Amino acid sequence: MRRYFEENILALSDRDPALCNRISRAKTGVLRYRMLDSRSGETVPALLDGKGASHPLHSLVDPRREGTRLINLAKDEGFLIFLGLGGGFQVAAALERADIQKVLVIDYDIYGIAQLLDSRDYHRFFQDTRFHLLIDPSAPQVERYVLDNYQPVLAGGMRVLPLRTRTVFDRQRFAEAGAAVDRAISTISRDYSVQAYFGTRWFSNIIRNLLRAEQQDGPIPSIRRAAISAAGPSLDLQLPRLAEKRNDFFLIATDTSISSLFHAGLEPDAVISIDCQHISYYHFMPGLPDRVPLYLDLASPPLVASFSSHPRFFSGGHPFTRYISRYWRPLPLLDTSGGNVTYAALSLADMLGAEQVALYGADFSYPLGRAYSRGTYLFPYFAARQNRLSPLETLFSGFLFRSPELVKVNREEHWYYENPTLREYRKLLEEKTGNIRALVVPVKGLGAPLALREQQAPPPHTIRLFAPGGSSVRAADFLFEYGEKLRNLPKVAQSAWAYLRRLTSEESLLLATLLPGAVAIKRRNPGLKTAELLEETVTYYTREIEKVLNSRQPPAVP
Repeated sequence: MRRYFEENILALSDRDPALCNRISRAKTGVLRYRMLDSRSGETVPALLDGKGASHPLHSLVDPRREGTRLINLAKDEGFLIFLGLGGGFQVAAALERADIQKVLVIDYDIYGIAQLLDSRDYHRFFQDTRFHLLIDPSAPQVERYVLDNYQPVLAGGMRVLPLRTRTVFDRQRFAEAGAAVDRAISTISRDYSVQAYFGTRWFSNIIRNLLRAEQQDGPIPSIRRAAISAAGPSLDLQLPRLAEKRNDFFLIATDTSISSLFHAGLEPDAVISIDCQHISYYHFMPGLPDRVPLYLDLASPPLVASFSSHPRFFSGGHPFTRYISRYWRPLPLLDTSGGNVTYAALSLADMLGAEQVALYGADFSYPLGRAYSRGTYLFPYFAARQNRLSPLETLFSGFLFRSPELVKVNREEHWYYENPTLREYRKLLEEKTGNIRALVVPVKGLGAPLALREQQAPPPHTIRLFAPGGSSVRAADFLFEYGEKLRNLPKVAQSAWAYLRRLTSEESLLLATLLPGAVAIKRRNPGLKTAELLEETVTYYTREIEKVLNSRQPPAVP
């Protein structure tokens, strides 16, 4: 009997044609469930085990009331993930709430899902744009969906709600799905924490650098062999080898390492910096020769950009820099997702066409209890602050042991400290080496060894020139127009979900540029509701734009 199937499939076809086709091809004659009647008159799916015994997925008294009671536990969570579809009583209760922004259901066994759709009415779920169904997904698919769709600043918290009886009979796959959600949440939490501290600073830096990016130079010639100098303590031991081979490659220095190079009498061919904090200024205190190009994330401090007469700006993936590339001037897009400048330097070498890259000083650890190579900014910084009660050694020890999760790792030849952040940086760089054309060769040092991905012969490669496109208008005019568009964004009148549905594609991109700043403002004012938060963020952004534009105006005639 296909009492409900056609109506369910028709509703699903508009939202997810691929899943619709899969379910349509599934054999609904394969029985996974027995349908039971509850006392309240609802049909309850009961899972059939290997012996034919029935295991109801919901209450046989009043499954709707049970579902509502469960959803009422979600107070501030606007993103709900259900492990198991069942009769959908919890899902129905969630979708009745206007404050729920997203409902994701994860289930396995396409034949069982086909039988459910043949036995119950789910078409209202499929018609609701907040609802999404993943059937037999891989763990990476689950992780990617959460990463792409969960915005904590708009949705609030997240809650995972397993349908107990359903998950008990497929423990491994549901456990893998739960682990994938946990990984996504861990990534989102790290990003959210960074945005909470730097969201407004990024914006402030970007709009000030934009005026200098207007005069950015043309394309850079491609390279074949590159070396990257990171600032790990092993760089001290590797500098003689670096000096010996200096003329064999294009040397890209991370900002932290340039002082060490200058002390050794070495001059890089390029310097790269991605940190938005003003402490980056200390790396450039020795000065930077005018002939050495400085590659900067557009969100870098303008003070750092001032050390070069011709800084070369790129987009590191911030939503506002992507908006700028789309509506003002296409900027080179550099992968900075590794979270550290050595990773960004490798991305730059790849963009410039390098076929081989040597890594110097890439320790991703604290070998022998040392944090940086000699000559880096910490040495003069701490030297100026030491006294009899707090000598240089004490200051360095305090810096090293500021992480409560520091772990000592002993190896045959040496030992080093590491923490979760350094391990994550190392892991991301290792993954990147398997996704680029260049053969990456880490020079042996004292730090944590790099387990690089197996690298094949270089595939055919189209060099992506590091060059900006033409600008549509003057930078000042673009900033003014952007500020006006922010002021004209629709106001949040109901739920965040309803608000997002009303936005045009450009308005959605405008909103995305606000979110990092909104996270930072939320940290300082946690009681702000969505409407208040977005209004406060627009006010902050437009005031900052006014400051920049007014600073360019000629002084008034007395």
